[in-house]
Amino acid sequence: MPPDIVVLDTCVLISSVLRRLLLRLADQACFRPAWSDVIGQEWRRNAARLWDAPAEDVARQWAELQQAFPLADQGDVAAFKQGLRHSDPKDWHVIAAARAVLAGQPGASVAVVTRNVRDFNRSELRRLGLALLDPDQLLVRCWASRADSVRAAFAQIEQELVLEGKPVEPLEVVLKRERLFRLNKLCAARHGEAAGL
Repeated sequence: MPPDIVVLDTCVLISSVLRRLLLRLADQACFRPAWSDVIGQEWRRNAARLWDAPAEDVARQWAELQQAFPLADQGDVAAFKQGLRHSDPKDWHVIAAARAVLAGQPGASVAVVTRNVRDFNRSELRRLGLALLDPDQLLVRCWASRADSVRAAFAQIEQELVLEGKPVEPLEVVLKRERLFRLNKLCAARHGEAAGL
């Protein structure tokens, strides 16, 4: 099963495909997303630079995310960095956001979802009652519990791209580019079954 609440690191949110996919799944109650003020600042700064987009456009998109998920932002989580030692200090704010979630939701299963799993000490997170997942691991868990929701989320993204006039690539190409290799195998297997292979 997916965790109850996932803290989405900036590196996950910066990918247009992953952000859309994960937030669609959150819309369908596969899990609840969480982030912090620092993650929001990083996202706005990096998105404006990587996409060569005006800062006000990026700020508007972030405001829309905040409105869509009003419970996600944990605000200032600096106090929750206390006692952290073994993970990369530049990522303490991500762990702090997860600790803030857990403090507000005792008993919930909470995970940090990041592409940079090497920067986080699994033992340290485990002692804090937190899990560590890369996006592929999270999506495989979502697939195992709600494969129809994952497929529907991909279909929605494809429709959005068509409406935006952007090229639509085969799902296999998108999944490989996003390094979602395990999810790609599951999708391919399902496609093979549907085709009678």
